Amino acid sequence: MIYFTSDLHFYHDKIIKHVGRPFYTYEDMNQKLVDNWNCLIKAADEVYILGDIMMKGARYATEILSQLKGIKYLVRGNHDGFLDNPDFEQERFFRWVKDYHELVYQNTRFVLCHYPILEWNGFYKGAIHLHGHQHNHEDYNYRNLQQKIRRYDVGVDANYMKPVSAEDILDFFQMIEEIR
Repeated sequence: MIYFTSDLHFYHDKIIKHVGRPFYTYEDMNQKLVDNWNCLIKAADEVYILGDIMMKGARYATEILSQLKGIKYLVRGNHDGFLDNPDFEQERFFRWVKDYHELVYQNTRFVLCHYPILEWNGFYKGAIHLHGHQHNHEDYNYRNLQQKIRRYDVGVDANYMKPVSAEDILDFFQMIEEIR
């Protein structure tokens, strides 16, 4: 199975107040995010992380990433500076790290970027743009759906603090056909 997520912000205590996450401490948040991830993700599942894993250094990144199941890919965000640390073993945790990626799943093009884009490759041909960065809540995705915009925030703040599957996203956008 393929999953997507973004903006986990492990160890970031200020993000709790900044976006209204339901935690008192970053330790509670870290544990819930790891638990939610590992309840969904199996060892063979692929997880595309669309940036902002954490703002801390290589040691913290290694600690958290070691706990997360699945085959991981990273579309770099603005808070992934740990990647620049020569002590971080990038190839141990990620199949690849990129700034942008496209993949086709069940005949649908997914355009992946940390940042939201106004128009993307395949925009007029049914492609779905997945992003993070904005820390939207779930109503953002529904507003896009109502406007028939095939853009989806995969960040944990918009998805009940857990990754979202490609299947769930395809099902979500199937509602566009029902709106028409």
